[in-house]
Amino acid sequence: MGHRYNPAPAQSGEQTPAVLLIPGLHGSGPGHWQSIWEQQFPDCTKVDLGGWDDPHRNTWINKLNLAIYRAGRPVVLVAHSLGCLVAAWWARFEQREWAKPVVGALMVAPPEVDFFPLDERLSRFAPTPNERLPFPSRLIASRDDPWIGFRTAEILARSWGSTFVDAGDVGHVNAESGLGDWSFGREQLALLLRGRRHGLEDRAEQFVPAPEIASQGLVRG
Repeated sequence: MGHRYNPAPAQSGEQTPAVLLIPGLHGSGPGHWQSIWEQQFPDCTKVDLGGWDDPHRNTWINKLNLAIYRAGRPVVLVAHSLGCLVAAWWARFEQREWAKPVVGALMVAPPEVDFFPLDERLSRFAPTPNERLPFPSRLIASRDDPWIGFRTAEILARSWGSTFVDAGDVGHVNAESGLGDWSFGREQLALLLRGRRHGLEDRAEQFVPAPEIASQGLVRG
């Protein structure tokens, strides 16, 4: 049985991380897995970046920064689409050496913003930060995502130092993908949290196969 995220009491002396959900363009509607997670799990909170239809990079970074420090405890970021770029820019500008509130990130379906953005508003977040993220991370990509090529997403994962996770053919991993509460994403979040608790961050997999491939034991070498 795979690991699946479910909030659990922290071990003695350890704070349970707050899970901040970072939506992308237009926010995450009621059918989006981020909205479902927020309803199901008390530790999950969606960050209100505002201006969902008219995103402004620095405004979104500042609002994320405020949410992170208001959490008052370690934070795990769960970003979708343009929210991944907000998280990456926050890491460049705001993660202090003396204070490291973010302990991990799940980066889901980041869009291509540099050369062929599907929406011109995404270009406001270019260029894509290409430094290694200062916390453990997993980048989950779909093979038929219209917002980014699968190979481009794999290269981005390498730049960010993220474990690259193949989600299969699930579009942009949004409400239109019909994922419900997206059990595969919950499993990936659980693995990220488990790695943090057991000090396994530096031993994360470099590639995680799609669910249907993993079930057949066909892991790419």
